[in-house]
Amino acid sequence: MGKVQETFRNIFKIHELRQRILYTLALLVIVRLGAHITLPGIDSHLLSEAMANRTSDNLFGLYDLFVGGAFSNAAIFALGIMPYISASIIIQLAGAVVPYFQKLQQEGEEGRKKITQLTRYGTVLISTFQAWGVTIHLTSLDIQGVSVVPEAVQGFGFLISSVVFLVAGTVFMMWIGEQITEKGIGNGISLIIFIGIINRFPFAILDEYRLIASGTRNIVIELVILGFMMGIIASVILLTQGTRRIPVQYAKRVVGRKVYGGVTQYIPLRVNTAGVMPIIFAQSIMFIPSTVLAFFPDNEFLQSVGTYVQYGSVGYSLMIGLLVVFFTYFYTAIAFNPKDVADNMKKQGGFIPGIRPGKQTSEFIDNILTKITLPGSIFLALVTILPAFVANLGVSPSFASFFGGTSLLIIVGVALDSLQQVESHLLMRHYDGFMKSGKMKSRK
Repeated sequence: MGKVQETFRNIFKIHELRQRILYTLALLVIVRLGAHITLPGIDSHLLSEAMANRTSDNLFGLYDLFVGGAFSNAAIFALGIMPYISASIIIQLAGAVVPYFQKLQQEGEEGRKKITQLTRYGTVLISTFQAWGVTIHLTSLDIQGVSVVPEAVQGFGFLISSVVFLVAGTVFMMWIGEQITEKGIGNGISLIIFIGIINRFPFAILDEYRLIASGTRNIVIELVILGFMMGIIASVILLTQGTRRIPVQYAKRVVGRKVYGGVTQYIPLRVNTAGVMPIIFAQSIMFIPSTVLAFFPDNEFLQSVGTYVQYGSVGYSLMIGLLVVFFTYFYTAIAFNPKDVADNMKKQGGFIPGIRPGKQTSEFIDNILTKITLPGSIFLALVTILPAFVANLGVSPSFASFFGGTSLLIIVGVALDSLQQVESHLLMRHYDGFMKSGKMKSRK
């Protein structure tokens, strides 16, 4: 414990790191405040009762988990950061098939700025449609025939004002995420989702305690099930952090009187290069059908079709599992390009023993990466759908969603990523990080 305390003291000794952490925390507090500001014209008392009945065991409940309860509060941040993630997915997918976006990706900093601008426009467009659907959904909510939106308020004015507030909330959260990434610690978008999930932890514990106290739940059975789940998740986390190392031999080169090369180095290929992003991407895609169905609350045919993608159904589990596998490969292809690695090795005089430099090296690396990514993607998919099945065994949906898979993986992944950034700042200033002794290194 003393080592950890010493590390925390070292963190606050570094002015830039201290400012970044405090800046990040301040913006995350704003995110949480916005999740409790209800849209104008809504009866908050009726809303809480209606949402308690309708967001406990469906996809809206999972969405509410990702936005930290903002959806059940009908808050100005009810859409969360999901429209921005959806827009990012569309732009990145377009970069793989549309020549215009491919050209932008190759233009360096200028192309990146243009892609960011297009992503922001896409966020506004997607959030507008989602805000419209959410507004219609809120209008349809009622308790014993009494609507959560009073009839005197309903109308075109309420629709427009709600859409404006919701879109503005999403755009503001997008700006906060970008500011955290640029001036704070960690990935801003991931941290916003992270803080929303963490916020639901006390409520999940409280709901479960009430059910156990009333005799509805058996605490022994639930602890056994959750222990089994968390054991699986811990195994997946350890598995996906594993690497396959490829040896690279650098030939000797003599430049003047200096000798370069003649050593063997290794290229580490992670089992899960994509991290938790495939899960976040897949979840954001699965929220789209619910958004579309919200436009037609009285259409029996569409609502019956919606049962096939309802949270916990076989159709939902199959679709999100396939999406996680797809996005694991897709994001890995974006984060790690075998052709670039092979070209850099060739320029530096490096080669993999037994493999010709250039195209064959690229194909060799790509083949290995494809093989080791497959089990990682399958395990991620299984963990993603695990809470839905466990909820059918008697564990409450909120408790299962928090401890079951997606939430826990995101929490661990985002926490590790942020911790690594803090670690890098400490090491640059000659301090040991959390994984070291916590003592100041000697300066040479």
